[in-house]
Amino acid sequence: MLEFTKENFEEEVLQSKGHVIVDYWGDGCEPCKALMPDVEALAAEYEGRVTFGKLNTTKARRLAISQRVLGLPTIILYKDGEKVAEVTGKETNKEAIKAMLEANL
Repeated sequence: MLEFTKENFEEEVLQSKGHVIVDYWGDGCEPCKALMPDVEALAAEYEGRVTFGKLNTTKARRLAISQRVLGLPTIILYKDGEKVAEVTGKETNKEAIKAMLEANL
């Protein structure tokens, strides 16, 4: 999984061709940390079809707000730099992320 930052987000996500999943998480978000192994498993499962990465919103708050990330955990699927789907809040789990991927690939 890639580590997205303020410095590389534009190039790696918004200017990217194809599908990119961004796992927005924060240092104090326990549900985010609990979800990480599931997101990493999905990254392995979809390798070659979807690029997976995570963005620590604690270090990139303005960037998260610019992407309309208002709560955590939030998983957003981008295609060719455009947001196409997201799973957020209590609904964020492995099954919901997989369903979002299957509906949009």
